[in-house]
Amino acid sequence: MGPLDSCSPGNEPMWPFCRSIRAFAVGVAALLMIGAPAIADNPYYKGKRVTVLINFTAGGPTDIEGRLFAKHLADHIEARPQVIVQNMDGAGGMIGAGYLGEVAPKDGTMLGYFTGTTWRYANDPERFRVDFRTYDFLAYQPGSTIYYARTDVPPGLKDAADIAKAQGLVAGGLGAENAKDLLIRLALDMLGVPYRYVTPFPGSQAARLALQRSEINFFSESPPSYRTSIEPLVREGTVIPIFYDPDYDGEKLSTPKQVEGLPIQPFQELYRRIKGSEPSGQLWDTYLTILSINSAMQRTIVLPPNSPPAAIAALRNAIAELNNDKSYADEAIKTLGFAPEWVAGTDTNAQVRRALSLSPQMRSFIAAYVKNGKK
Repeated sequence: MGPLDSCSPGNEPMWPFCRSIRAFAVGVAALLMIGAPAIADNPYYKGKRVTVLINFTAGGPTDIEGRLFAKHLADHIEARPQVIVQNMDGAGGMIGAGYLGEVAPKDGTMLGYFTGTTWRYANDPERFRVDFRTYDFLAYQPGSTIYYARTDVPPGLKDAADIAKAQGLVAGGLGAENAKDLLIRLALDMLGVPYRYVTPFPGSQAARLALQRSEINFFSESPPSYRTSIEPLVREGTVIPIFYDPDYDGEKLSTPKQVEGLPIQPFQELYRRIKGSEPSGQLWDTYLTILSINSAMQRTIVLPPNSPPAAIAALRNAIAELNNDKSYADEAIKTLGFAPEWVAGTDTNAQVRRALSLSPQMRSFIAAYVKNGKK
């Protein structure tokens, strides 16, 4: 029997008590009604400034995409905080990734817009002083890479399949452990193309400039960079596209949205043309493993470990809304050639954390392969 059960007719001695209880309840209800608008008028990011930390140099593909993302992000955060961009490149994106976990404020005012970090962790988690799996993953976006070569590589490249006859091929990279470098080497090794490997360049811009100077003659780009910087070289006959990386979800290969409409073939199709069979073996398994992590989650949007739940919710909702933002999509199509689609759900954080692992056998093979590439 509760206190209010005594407030029934016939129990007059308890009525003063009952009046007090009811008055208290009415008062609480009134306070709650007053408090609700106050909470709604004081969103988490009111009066704050948000920094988008990009882990590669200004002017590169990650930077271009990250700045476009930052430009439209505030439109979907209540109170529209100021959003600025900070570049922190170095060590294949590791400097920026490490800074976010070790030094950056943990109040949701700095988030990372990262490329390649998921692969770097899966391949070598010991390099992270703060376990990358403890970061809060807000969203990710699949990506692809387009490979191209100078047409003047002897004896001359007129068709993508001519890469099998190339002599004196010089492939550039961003670092021996970088997924970009590994995929370049794996593809050329599977095709049986002799090459010299030059790495590291400080960024894609530097490698692209080296290719234009004929210091290297084979490199790869993200589709947006390919469309803006390489297609003009294709039209003038300086370079030729060779292949692109397909999407791989762990079970099947598919065409990435970013390369739709481009007259370029996926790697497995080029392999069939040159070798007359399907790719297979350890190199192919390694290639697919990298795609399943790095390409499936090529861009990630990340907060430091133990970020406030209110910040996580506000930013995750804002990113999800970007997928339906026509102004963002229109500008992205004009700038990048496609409209990004972010995976940003309540289970995204757990999903990314589960994917950040390699078998000991695969990690051992890649370690030996990286070491061999440094010789």
